[in-house]
Amino acid sequence: MKKLLFFAFGLLITTVTVKAQTLKPDVLVVGNGNAAVAAAVQSANSGVKTTILLQAGGFDISPIGSDLSSGIQAAFLKKLRTAKQITDSTQTVAFDKQTANEVLVKWTDSIKNLTVIKNVMWTKAERSGNNWYFKLSDGRTVKPQVLINPGDTKLNAALKITAPAQYWEKLDYSNTIYRTNIAAGKSLGDITDHIFSLYQLLVPQQENLIWIKDEQSMLLGQAGGATAAYAAFFKTKTSLSDLKKIQGELIGYKLNLMPFEDIKNNDPNWKAIQMVGLTGVLKAKIGSTGAKFLPNELVSTEEVKQPIKDFYYKAQIWFDDYRSSQLTIGAAIEMICYVGNKSPETTKKELEKKWSATYKFATTLDLARQISRRELAVLLQDYMPPFNVNVDPKGKVVR
Repeated sequence: MKKLLFFAFGLLITTVTVKAQTLKPDVLVVGNGNAAVAAAVQSANSGVKTTILLQAGGFDISPIGSDLSSGIQAAFLKKLRTAKQITDSTQTVAFDKQTANEVLVKWTDSIKNLTVIKNVMWTKAERSGNNWYFKLSDGRTVKPQVLINPGDTKLNAALKITAPAQYWEKLDYSNTIYRTNIAAGKSLGDITDHIFSLYQLLVPQQENLIWIKDEQSMLLGQAGGATAAYAAFFKTKTSLSDLKKIQGELIGYKLNLMPFEDIKNNDPNWKAIQMVGLTGVLKAKIGSTGAKFLPNELVSTEEVKQPIKDFYYKAQIWFDDYRSSQLTIGAAIEMICYVGNKSPETTKKELEKKWSATYKFATTLDLARQISRRELAVLLQDYMPPFNVNVDPKGKVVR
């Protein structure tokens, strides 16, 4: 009798132990490639509970090409160099999947809010209201608020979703869509001036779904992760994504949103140049290999007059009265103070302190000197940021 009771009690314990578990992450990423891992890392870094379903024993990373690496991709390459004990930044890193997987396993294990599920397949996938329902091969259920699908056409078929075509576009200032960038620097044909708009990631009539066709792009994966995290964090729909907040989040995590090949992530003015560059107030020179910001070139009045007037009504009055063909540092300060309702004298005193200490400029503060593109970008971003002016989904200024 005692043996029978013990056996029955053991069955009860076993039943409780194997009871199917329901996971409710904010974001679910399905995939184990470049875009998937970058999306999962960014989503978790952005402060939401994220699960990545590998459906295999590890990550399957493709070699990184000649992109303008930034953000998570740049961090991954740095970790890869460290793992291979390569200290020379100019030395080419021989890529191998085993080391890449080891680096990513160690990295993802250390990230708060990130859960990695390995060697488990999804067996059922469907809508659940505005959210999602997944049944896994180990009996567990996953109910995420937002789904990121990096390139899995089989999953799209199961969800009865027809994903739109997606393309990296070349930077073209005749089309203001560049102001909606959430990724940049993809190398295609050894040319890196390619950009990607937020609104390409969103699937029409499909809320809380991020579709990433380019499954080998960490740059695009990171953008997708931030977009999904925004919807999850604010408990909203992806169709209501706040472009500026998502762009700001990605810049905060060092992702290039403009493909300036001559401005590196470690440049002390990288952030200001990226933000002002997104507005088109200071436009890049597009050449045979990509786009260059040319930070040390001097600014003419003609090149910035109309772009600044497009963003600020008051700037129209100031430029109508300014007759010089050269924009000096003193004139730039006067314009910024006029448009931004700031005291010129107070601003000049502040700039005397910031010029070298904060901005790290190698130049001197000479009000009569013609201002450089680097200097103007930093002053605009600090005192009169055109980045903060809203644009519509086509990049048109909304005032």
